[in-house]
Amino acid sequence: MKVVGLTKFGGPEVLEIIDLPEPHPGPGEVRVRVHAAAVNPSDIAVRASGYGGRMSALPLPHIPGWDAAGVIDAIGPGVDKRLAVGERVLAITNAMSAHKGAYQQLLIVPAASVVRAPRNLDFPAASTLLMNALTARLGLDGMALPRGRTLAVSGSAGALGGYVIQLAKADGLRVIADVSDTPTDRELVKRLGADQLVTRGAGFTDRVRALVPNGVDGFFDTALLNGAAVPAIADGGVLVTVRAWNEPVERGLRVFPVLVATAITDTAKLERLRDLAEAGVLTPRVAKVMPASQAAEAHRMLEKGGVRGRLVLDFTAL
Repeated sequence: MKVVGLTKFGGPEVLEIIDLPEPHPGPGEVRVRVHAAAVNPSDIAVRASGYGGRMSALPLPHIPGWDAAGVIDAIGPGVDKRLAVGERVLAITNAMSAHKGAYQQLLIVPAASVVRAPRNLDFPAASTLLMNALTARLGLDGMALPRGRTLAVSGSAGALGGYVIQLAKADGLRVIADVSDTPTDRELVKRLGADQLVTRGAGFTDRVRALVPNGVDGFFDTALLNGAAVPAIADGGVLVTVRAWNEPVERGLRVFPVLVATAITDTAKLERLRDLAEAGVLTPRVAKVMPASQAAEAHRMLEKGGVRGRLVLDFTAL
């Protein structure tokens, strides 16, 4: 089978098509013939540095990717009847796991990390759901804000920020979202459900405080503002970050770093997110579908910035 992988860390050019032996599922595992795999910012961290060197001792090749959509074509012993050969499914995996990331024609994953695909989504759209929506769900659960409280979101026009807004609104929260000055982004974030828009960039936290003088109850930082987000948060409030946190915390603030890899076998959570997508509460956005052979170009596009939705790699033509 063919995968998109790397044998050394570096720029997008290190990504290459690699032939590997055909894998077979073991006990409790399924094999998914991948049709589409989403390109996430964390895939760049895998490619560029192996998550800061943590992957250096793992066997080669390294294979990025969290999200895949495709069809089950083999099932290992001990898998319950929830899944069947020929079923359209979503799968979530981890580049640091035994079977590596999602950029593979034939992906082996624990059955617990696989759920039926939403009936209303094609493979590219479906492939953009699980990792980002799960990150959003874990962060909001970690905040545990009661209904009616106020949440600020950075990176609101991005794929993760969009899911945060939609889930937060479903949870009954008031959402203040950052946004660029472009009419397209403002219309998008409003359509996602944000209650109030605040221009991003210098002075963002002051503009949030102008709307909420005491500060917001929670701040979901998808744009990696890190400590720069703190002034917008009320005393005793909570900051959710998608990166490790090593900055000081004052005013009784709580910081909750999301570690999405800890929940990729939580089938119940994955199924609930699938159901929300099927119901239209969550709306995946595909920026562009590209052949898997153009993975390096997809990484360049994502690193350049300004992508709205997710880039998706098509594995059916490899």
